[in-house]
Amino acid sequence: MASNGIQQVFAPVLAAHNTMQSGADRSQKEQAHIFLEQFQKSEEAWTATLAMLESNSVDAAAKLFAATTLKGKIVYDLHQVPKESLSSLRDSIMRNLATFHAGPKPIRLQLCVCLANLAIQMTEWKDVLPLIVSTLGSNPSTLPCVLDFLRVLPEEVTHGRKINLTESELTIRTSELIEENAPQALALLVQYAQSSPAAAQNPQLLNCITSWMREIPLDDIVNSPLLQVIVDALSASEPFDAAVECMCALIAETKDVDETMQTILALYPHVMGLRPKIAEAAQEEDAEVYRGIAKIFAEAGESWVLLIARLPAEFRALVEAVLETAALDKERDAISHTFKFWYDLKQYLTLEKYNQARLQSIDVYAKLVDIMIGHLQYPTPESGDEKDLFEGDREQEEKFREFRHQMGDVLKDCCEVMGVAECLKKPYDLIEAWVQTFGAQTAPNHVPHWQKLEAPLFAVRAMGRMVPPDESTMLPRLIPLIVQIPDHNKVRFQAVMALGRYTEWTAQHPDTLQDQLNFIMAAFGHSTKDVIRAAALSFKFFCNDCATLLVGFTVQLQQFYATHLNALPISSQEEITEGVASVLARLPVDQVYGALKLYLDPVVQGLVNIAGQAKEEAELKLLADNVNLLTIFFELVKPQVAPGQEHPVVKYCQEIFPILANIITHFKDSIPVLERVCRCWRYMILSYRTAMQPLLPELANKLTAGFENSKQGCFLWATASIVREFSQGQDEVNPSLANSVFQFYEQQATTFLRVLNDLPPEQLPDLIEDFFRLAADMVLYSPAESIMSPLMETVLLAACSSLTLLKEEPIIATLHFLRDMLGYGRNSSPSSSFDNSRHEVPAHIQVRVKQLVMVAGVQLVQRIMTGMMYSFPEGCFADSSGVLLDLFELMPDQVSSWVQATVSMLPAGSITPQESERFLNNIRQRIQTGDIRMIRTILQDFTTSYRRRNVAPREGLGRLEASRFRFSG
Repeated sequence: MASNGIQQVFAPVLAAHNTMQSGADRSQKEQAHIFLEQFQKSEEAWTATLAMLESNSVDAAAKLFAATTLKGKIVYDLHQVPKESLSSLRDSIMRNLATFHAGPKPIRLQLCVCLANLAIQMTEWKDVLPLIVSTLGSNPSTLPCVLDFLRVLPEEVTHGRKINLTESELTIRTSELIEENAPQALALLVQYAQSSPAAAQNPQLLNCITSWMREIPLDDIVNSPLLQVIVDALSASEPFDAAVECMCALIAETKDVDETMQTILALYPHVMGLRPKIAEAAQEEDAEVYRGIAKIFAEAGESWVLLIARLPAEFRALVEAVLETAALDKERDAISHTFKFWYDLKQYLTLEKYNQARLQSIDVYAKLVDIMIGHLQYPTPESGDEKDLFEGDREQEEKFREFRHQMGDVLKDCCEVMGVAECLKKPYDLIEAWVQTFGAQTAPNHVPHWQKLEAPLFAVRAMGRMVPPDESTMLPRLIPLIVQIPDHNKVRFQAVMALGRYTEWTAQHPDTLQDQLNFIMAAFGHSTKDVIRAAALSFKFFCNDCATLLVGFTVQLQQFYATHLNALPISSQEEITEGVASVLARLPVDQVYGALKLYLDPVVQGLVNIAGQAKEEAELKLLADNVNLLTIFFELVKPQVAPGQEHPVVKYCQEIFPILANIITHFKDSIPVLERVCRCWRYMILSYRTAMQPLLPELANKLTAGFENSKQGCFLWATASIVREFSQGQDEVNPSLANSVFQFYEQQATTFLRVLNDLPPEQLPDLIEDFFRLAADMVLYSPAESIMSPLMETVLLAACSSLTLLKEEPIIATLHFLRDMLGYGRNSSPSSSFDNSRHEVPAHIQVRVKQLVMVAGVQLVQRIMTGMMYSFPEGCFADSSGVLLDLFELMPDQVSSWVQATVSMLPAGSITPQESERFLNNIRQRIQTGDIRMIRTILQDFTTSYRRRNVAPREGLGRLEASRFRFSG
């Protein structure tokens, strides 16, 4: 009967767990999930989990769930257990540990974590390690439990911030559990290692050594038999991975080379003794051993890099060993371990202090260039199918592409150590050798051994960023060679991309421009899409950097632009548009209007033609993409026009404005079209600023009508640009115009508030983000008008409502608005300006901010604290606590009472009265001492601790649920 009674305790839990494991339908699984979540936080879980662990009728999966649940209970809910019952709980866990001594390992490990977290919080338990060893260490069968406990104890203590102890309590307990136990832990590990040959090769032992590495003095480990245990394990198969991690951890602890020099001298011979294993593993094609040994050498290189720079001759063998791991890695599995080492070493070698070491390392880096270019080569498929170089292995293909760019970064490091000319000479020699060997054998669609040509071209491309524009040794020889490269799709792609990296050099060597531009322009007619995309990108770079050389060829460029534009994918259209716009930006002012008409009239006509027939989604997207081409011109072509002189681009904007306005009206339901037109208008304002004043009334009307009809946030982006450029105090903006702009903002705000009244915030996350970015601009650019406006009270309540969202971006935008607005409640303005008079906030605005806080403060504090405890994404915490700090700085006593009211509304059992009182007392003490800024840390610690413990679902918060926003304006 007793057995049946215990089973009844966990029967519903077992049923729900079985449902989760079964093929039940989604709704049943959701119900089971909710039930199990609630169970994990309930007080009944204490009894049920232990009963499940001890029952013979519960399967291993359910027992693992029970052990995991028990861990959570100990970490977060130990306050539910009376203090006098803690020793009984400890004994139960140890009894279960003995039961699971042979596994399953995950259950045994979870129980060890349970015991470790109980040990941290059960501060009266002083003989933790002796008791564990005496209870579980006397029987060889239960020794795995002791080893697992030893392994997890330092890890759990280190992560003890999630446990509900004060900083001082945790510090004392860390000292008791770790520092005072370190000698005993070392003795236990040595004793176990020497107990038998099998014990010395047990991966559990090595994992324990790794775990205690930071707690036991390094010299004690190195001078103990454990060092030889680690080294020997690197020659055994079963503990190899654990031994690699252990050795790497040991080496990593010696990064402070001046403090650990004796340890390094003891370790160095053992590390170098592993070098023969590199060639052996490569010869035997043992990838696992190769990776492990390569990782050890890379870790040693990274940790001792300062010594290598100081003593290059003494540590030369280590550098050569790392080089060897890179050279022999045929599968490219281990080479990535070395990348950081080459970068770190370069950082030291390029300092004047270590120039002598740099000179001694040049030959190593020269070999490294050869090795990297060799690894850059595409494979030659055994099948001979050039279309499938990786023979169907897509994962290998993706890894190769990623590694190529990382290897390109290593080549940049080589440039800095060796010098650019020496680095460039290596791919040049390879390209020249290929031309001499295979050049005569090339024919259409046949480029023999193209891999040997493509790899050095990639290297040339990768080095581009490091080559100065005045390089005069290699590039005058290399560039003419590249433009004669034979036509193979991958080779041509790499050649075109490589030329695009040297456009700054070309700008200073105009005699090479024509041949390069011809080579790139010819690539627009290539049969391969990748080559065409590369050509568009390189064309953009040529136009950007050589614009002054191309200004005299605007007519020819327009003909090329018009010929190829519509045949390109949209990303390439944008790139060549950016290119030609860069050239137009260098024209004299009197030529800008004519050039814009020459280039843009055909684009605008194409826009009108597309708009006349666009109905399907693809056609609407094409329309939106074409509008964006106009935007690129307005973003880049910004001539300096004298005051009073007609602005040539604004003149053109006035001509095409009716077309864009009609598109907005006609396609009011197409979000991509609306967004692109609004973006275009926004850049007109940002680029031509107050020169856009003639267009302002029409533009404001269209933005107001567009927002009212579509309710899309893009109209608010464009509104924000007007607010920034035409606010009070800006040059050439009179008070009347600034007032009109503020009224325009209020119209947009009223429309937004009506929308938020009609729909819940979760349906409007993007619109909320756009509005509060606009509202923040208004507060910064027109603080007096914005804060004194009668609308501000409602906007503040809308902000409270918006903080119920779960999406990070709108929450951040809302919090930024609140921080900016609250900043005007203090003496100093949060906005900076060259006009010093704006730094002091007038008294009536400070009073108004405090009045606004009194209206919405209760709700605001409740929403932010609830968000921090339950629903806000992690990225919102800093700004959330920042808003609460701003509130405390304005009215500390009042806000303190609101925080207390919020805490009192938390669900019963989610926090103990003692914790609540301690939290509130800490706040009161900081207010009394005037140390308001420390309250931010107190709030963050409290809400983080609460969130960790309760891990509550995002809804069902009872009285903390937000009320719906209402607006009748």
